[in-house]
Amino acid sequence: MLDLEVVPERSLGNEQWEFALGMPLAQAISILQKHCRIIKNVQVLYSEQTPLSHDLILNLTQDGIKLLFDAANQRLKVIEVYDLVKVKLKYCGVHFNSQAIAPTIEQIDQSFGATHPGVYNSAEQLFHLNFRGLSFSFQLDSWNEAPKYEHGPYEIPHGAMVKRMHIYTGNNLQDTRAPLMPLACFLGNVYAEYVDVLRDGAGPLGLKLRLLTAGSAPGLMADAKVRSVERKIFFGDSCQDVMGALGSPNKVFYKSEDKMKIHSPSPHKQVPSKCNDYFFNYFPLGVDILFDSTTHLVKKFVLHTNFPGHYNFNIYHRCDFRIPLVIKKGMRGSDSQPEDCTLTTYSKWDQIQELLGHPMEKPVVLHRSSSANNTNPFGSTFCFGLQRMIFEVMQNNHIASVTLYGAPRTAHQARAVSGSSTH
Repeated sequence: MLDLEVVPERSLGNEQWEFALGMPLAQAISILQKHCRIIKNVQVLYSEQTPLSHDLILNLTQDGIKLLFDAANQRLKVIEVYDLVKVKLKYCGVHFNSQAIAPTIEQIDQSFGATHPGVYNSAEQLFHLNFRGLSFSFQLDSWNEAPKYEHGPYEIPHGAMVKRMHIYTGNNLQDTRAPLMPLACFLGNVYAEYVDVLRDGAGPLGLKLRLLTAGSAPGLMADAKVRSVERKIFFGDSCQDVMGALGSPNKVFYKSEDKMKIHSPSPHKQVPSKCNDYFFNYFPLGVDILFDSTTHLVKKFVLHTNFPGHYNFNIYHRCDFRIPLVIKKGMRGSDSQPEDCTLTTYSKWDQIQELLGHPMEKPVVLHRSSSANNTNPFGSTFCFGLQRMIFEVMQNNHIASVTLYGAPRTAHQARAVSGSSTH
């Protein structure tokens, strides 16, 4: 049985690990994987067709705990303990729930002190006692008492037992939002607040990334704070340019084969390369960068959305990208008016087609699988090419990834064009 410390408006954990509000989904899953012999039978709950409409939930069924992550930013929003029989809980080192201590209203008052009167919810038939960043829901022993508490705040009856507990940010559970990532979760990594795609009239030029890091003065960890910095990388940049801007990649992956080669105009005429193109994988940024094996210059960018239900889910953090477009409305020559539009991580494929038009060619069907296990429970995805961008579309109409490519050019040429571009 887990023995956990409750920190209102912050976390639930012990000396070995901690689930902290604002923690990225990938870090929480990493904790669960590391302690899989103790924390077992974890469920991942999400909406398959509308993944942005409901929180993404990690349900620790053996321990009676749910971790609710914001569907958009995928940071921890609420920690819910829904079965207090399965876990020991303490506050400031003193237990208020264990096999020997029942979590009654009297025990909660003793452990946490005074707060506003409880509020009765007739629909749930529960009393809610709220502290800042912490709430307890009490269940009455006899529902015959319920009608007396239908209006206004009342004192919770003696002996009422806690049925659920929530840890969140702010004063109201209903209005809470996932906080920014706490300093303790950076762990030396650099994360992207957003990624803007730089374009000219012909197509993508490169990326502008707003990076977040936990910086501090030498030897002064107490003064550490989140710092932001902007970096730009372009097609035609060298490995050194990219590492100078983003730091060393988390992994370098060499392509063993080009599975899309067959779709090129004359695949049989292409001379096999003695070397393989290679990716720089930046998992916390949600970005892959492909380098040419001969010139060692950037030739492609891949932006990952990390939607649940995709084969690569949880390998990358979500890349919150923005792709600017200028669309001509009216389509009547001089009468057409240009309109600025933006594609984002959350745009659906039918919305993208309305802006960019329908692809001329049929999609390429992509069936991902590992060499050790050929099964893919999530099914195939479909790749459509438009304006030097390849959109990988899931079966629920959401975008799994966007690959940006363009004619090779030198870094100097790309930077010069980008500097004169207004969109």
